[in-house]
Amino acid sequence: MDGNGRWARQRGKPRLAGHEAGAETVRCVLDYCRDAGINYLTLYAFSTENWSRPQAEVSGLMTLLRTFIDKYEREMIERRVRLRVIGRREDLSSSLQQALARIERATATFDRQLIVALSYSGRSELARAARRIAEEVKAGTLAPEEVDEAVVAARLDAPDVPDPDLIIRTSGELRISNFLLWQCAYSEFYVTPVLWPDFREADFQAALAAYAVRDRRFGSVESGTPCAETVRSKQEQES
Repeated sequence: MDGNGRWARQRGKPRLAGHEAGAETVRCVLDYCRDAGINYLTLYAFSTENWSRPQAEVSGLMTLLRTFIDKYEREMIERRVRLRVIGRREDLSSSLQQALARIERATATFDRQLIVALSYSGRSELARAARRIAEEVKAGTLAPEEVDEAVVAARLDAPDVPDPDLIIRTSGELRISNFLLWQCAYSEFYVTPVLWPDFREADFQAALAAYAVRDRRFGSVESGTPCAETVRSKQEQES
């Protein structure tokens, strides 16, 4: 969700105004995903590095997040959207942790999932997984020779969530930014210059169209499954 600050600066507004506009885009993108038959949407809302931003901005973002939860909790339940949080939630205030846990419980049985990365970094997630594995090895419940890719994947923050097929970067950013480092090994990337608060359905459809014409080989030299088939399959499953 890149470009909130630039969006605000271009309009002579404080950075928090850009984050507020970006929060409304989240609601719209959830609808776009529903209409496209996409059941998993992961948003990089706040990284561990973002704590180094000015305190006023950080406080404003945390307040905005709590406001968003309180305002749209009922709407998420009515739309049957499950909220999940990945990252170091212990870095968040106790009241925010409680609010997030409340809505996670209330939406736990829904199939459509909104995964929000808060105080998140891909490196810290991998470190957490490694620590869990080390604890199991130390306890004697896991042998070192049993550690493989499946064991690591099972100890990530949301192990049952499929690896992302497509990662969309708004505002023209050309880097991974420490996001889902394990999971994005074979994700397709789509970069758009559109700032996140300006991201509309036409931009979303353009990303899906670009994804649909790609051929995912997953490291092989032979043609894999065309992405268009993946898109159709998701839509058929939804219908």
